[in-house]
Amino acid sequence: MKSVPFRWARPIAVLAALAVVSSCGLPQVGPNKRQIFAGSVQNQGDAFVVSVNDRVTRATAVTPALGFSNAFKNASRLGSDTIRPGDVLGITVYENVDDPLLGVEGAPATLLEEVQVDGAGFIFIPYAGRIKAAGNTPDAIRRIITNKLGEQTPDPQVEVRRAAGDGSTVSLIGSIGAQGVYAIERPTRTLATMMARAGGVTIEPEIAQITVIRGKQRGKIWFQDLYDHPELDIALRGGDRILVEEDTRSFTALGATGGQARVPFESQNLSALEGIAQVGGLNAGTADPTGVFVFRNEPQEIAEQVLGRSDLQGAQRMVYVLDLTQPNGMFMARDFVIRDGDTIYVTEAPFTQWSKVISAITGTAGSAASLTSLTGD
Repeated sequence: MKSVPFRWARPIAVLAALAVVSSCGLPQVGPNKRQIFAGSVQNQGDAFVVSVNDRVTRATAVTPALGFSNAFKNASRLGSDTIRPGDVLGITVYENVDDPLLGVEGAPATLLEEVQVDGAGFIFIPYAGRIKAAGNTPDAIRRIITNKLGEQTPDPQVEVRRAAGDGSTVSLIGSIGAQGVYAIERPTRTLATMMARAGGVTIEPEIAQITVIRGKQRGKIWFQDLYDHPELDIALRGGDRILVEEDTRSFTALGATGGQARVPFESQNLSALEGIAQVGGLNAGTADPTGVFVFRNEPQEIAEQVLGRSDLQGAQRMVYVLDLTQPNGMFMARDFVIRDGDTIYVTEAPFTQWSKVISAITGTAGSAASLTSLTGD
């Protein structure tokens, strides 16, 4: 077998390296710009590829709508002494007679402790009968009992006290300073004051959400909006359940970024620029700032606004393109709103792929040259 002349060894090694590179794909973090554009509807693909501009940012600037219904906001504050079903009353009856109607002989006062208002709003007092308590004040109940007992014992004196009961409490759970059941008292008749009474939230205020459940009604607001919009500081009702939890929205970051992960939102409204910053920015060694993409399934009505069409059916796959090298590119990235479930993908720069080609060629050529050297030996 004849050996290959040394002068032909390196050209053959280079050809062999090119053959290897051309026969197998180079490693990459994902599709490049050309491959993404090739999948557009314009190229018989199934996604609309749209360059972001001012019109697009306005059409897509949709944020989650949180708030209370009018039923919550229009509910008036309850008086701090209004009796409700489930409340507990303490009643003392004084009789100025030797043989009292309610008590024992020689005891001028009769104490009725923990008289609970039933579900229909009534209480029962011996010799006075069934009395409507819910909706009345302690003083009104005192007058009713006095009138009923006055028919049977001379000049009775009645004292009625309201204690905290099931009908005048709310429960607070979740990311709150002190979870528990709290009585609605004069200083804590609204949502904000009750939150303060329970120690406030224990998570970042910007991503805290408050849900109020009242019977079959449910309302949710952002914690910060509670103080920015006074009308959201609703009056509480006995039996309200208040849940404080962290925002569950997230986006996915992939490609040539500082980190690739599923990333939770850190604020109510998140821009593409802030989303990139949350994962460490663009990778300085590999990222292509002209190829920042946002992948999203866009609702039909928004997709039609973006595309200027009215013939779409259902949600559409949209790919939004941001070019950070344009004069207004950074502003566009700052104004473009990221939504729950979005994917931010940054392509690699063409130079990165070229470097991979060179590395593959030189590495393969070096291996081929070593093999040739061994063969020559």
